[in-house]
Amino acid sequence: MSRNPAMRTVAMPADANAYGDIFGGWLMSLMDSGAGLVAARRAQGRAVTVAMDGVEFHKPVKVGDEVSVYAEITRVGKTSLVIAADAYRRERHSEEEQKVTSAKFTFVAIDDAGNPRPVEQ
Repeated sequence: MSRNPAMRTVAMPADANAYGDIFGGWLMSLMDSGAGLVAARRAQGRAVTVAMDGVEFHKPVKVGDEVSVYAEITRVGKTSLVIAADAYRRERHSEEEQKVTSAKFTFVAIDDAGNPRPVEQ
């Protein structure tokens, strides 16, 4: 993974359950957004998520944690890209990051009509 995050944000109370743990769906959405930014840059245009594989939750994220998503292209096909994304948490007053989630996202580059289009090799 590259060490420049695709996205970075702070987990807020609205993103958590009654125990203060962040919802897994919120975290997956953030990872999808970060991976989507990488996919759009590489595809030089619109790219849509068609699959998410291998989601693993390693540790919980708490309200107030800084969450960083790192994403890297692992495969480029004729019209598709596979992006590996890892999410890390950092407590508000700490320098130590902990990996909390990982997944692979598949995107397809599409044109204005929603049809698949080639991705430059």
